[in-house]
Amino acid sequence: MTAKSDNFTVLSSSAEDKAAFRAVILSTLDAILDSIKDDSAFSGIDPYKLRERIGALEFLPETGDGWDSTLESVKREILPHMLRTWSTSYMPHLHSPALVESIAAELIISTFNSSMDSWDQGPAATEIETKCIKELCALFGYGKESDGVFTSGGSQSNISASVALRDAYLSKRFGWDAKKKGLPEDARKLRLYTSEISHFSFEKGAHMMGLGYDAVVKLPVDDKERIDTAKALEIIQRDYDEGLYPFLVTATIGTTDFGSIDNVFELRKIADRFGMYLHADAAYGSGAILSSYKDRIGDLSLADSITVDFHKMFLLPISASALLVKDSSTLDAFQLHADYLNREEDEEDGYINLVGKSMQTTRRADALKVYISFRMRGKDGYRKIIDTAIENAAYFYGKISENPAFIAPIAPELSSVVFAVKGGDEKNKKIRRKLLSEGIVIGQTVFNGRTMLKFTLLNPALTHAHIDELIEKIQNS
Repeated sequence: MTAKSDNFTVLSSSAEDKAAFRAVILSTLDAILDSIKDDSAFSGIDPYKLRERIGALEFLPETGDGWDSTLESVKREILPHMLRTWSTSYMPHLHSPALVESIAAELIISTFNSSMDSWDQGPAATEIETKCIKELCALFGYGKESDGVFTSGGSQSNISASVALRDAYLSKRFGWDAKKKGLPEDARKLRLYTSEISHFSFEKGAHMMGLGYDAVVKLPVDDKERIDTAKALEIIQRDYDEGLYPFLVTATIGTTDFGSIDNVFELRKIADRFGMYLHADAAYGSGAILSSYKDRIGDLSLADSITVDFHKMFLLPISASALLVKDSSTLDAFQLHADYLNREEDEEDGYINLVGKSMQTTRRADALKVYISFRMRGKDGYRKIIDTAIENAAYFYGKISENPAFIAPIAPELSSVVFAVKGGDEKNKKIRRKLLSEGIVIGQTVFNGRTMLKFTLLNPALTHAHIDELIEKIQNS
């Protein structure tokens, strides 16, 4: 690379800057591809050794090293030990490989560096997000009064929904404007109900809303790890009779470990009985809407809001999530005008400033990834990808259920399977660590007090032959 490109700062219309940009991008691409030596998910390096090597790297030299030298350092010390999410040996978490076209979309997003707070910081990006939200609302069965916003992930979507629906409840029930006045005096009576195995973002949200963890009531689950709706009704009825204010119940559409799916229809009836709102946390299970198994997730249009994550079953790069709301006015909780950003006069003239829908101000143009992948693959392409994940989980569960060496407590509804090898907790812990050292990364969790292992099978490149090999390797570890 020339000295000019080593000193290259930002892209411009000049031929020299374009050439330097191309050189940086192509050399990075070569470095990534050269780092892939085999099909393992991880180098297997000990964490202390990796920490020592990374710790020895120079961070902010007095004089910069230039591009070539810096890239050489990355190639030597960092890339060999990066996790390879595309590997068929990676399956511990709801952490997917990225579709190739979505990686190309990331290059566009980073190059143009649009910000989604005001129209003049991302004109095309704003219109793409608006278009995507409209189409997503229709996909999940919402009508013309619906709306939504892209977020950083499921946590932000869930917390945003909790805040907005809390405000809507206070306005509807008490005529109270929480945005202006804060919490009413008896706010300690507010209650949010969710599965005992739901995502921890609801507790985080309760803390941030000034309600505290105690405002989150965990509902018991049945033998399929779904909310027991009969017991849920009893608990909420008791709280209501005691003078508490049940304002929100959430349905988890794909729990983190088992991928279990709460009954939206029954929870809607409970919500209506007590004047509550219903939120569907479909961060995991939302992808099933494009599969042959979409009936498993129920009618999500019954919910007042829906969390959708695209960096799980949809296989897009982190971060890409959205919050959809049945009633667009729900997002008014985040509306606040500033003369330097989202002037009302501009919005009256048709300039859309999305900051008024979001907890964030500066925000990436993540909707572009969704548009490009959806447009490229279509419903049929995504159906094949997501069907493969769900069917691989069913295949794996079927194989280990027949094998006396394994314990498999619950059949999967989505793409996660929790299991254990007979022989006790320590044996299963050792199996996971041994596989990690060999570049095979699987999950570990706890079920009924017992250490369990977990496969989260999101990778469409995984075959039944791969699964059979992994079963044999685990059994012989």
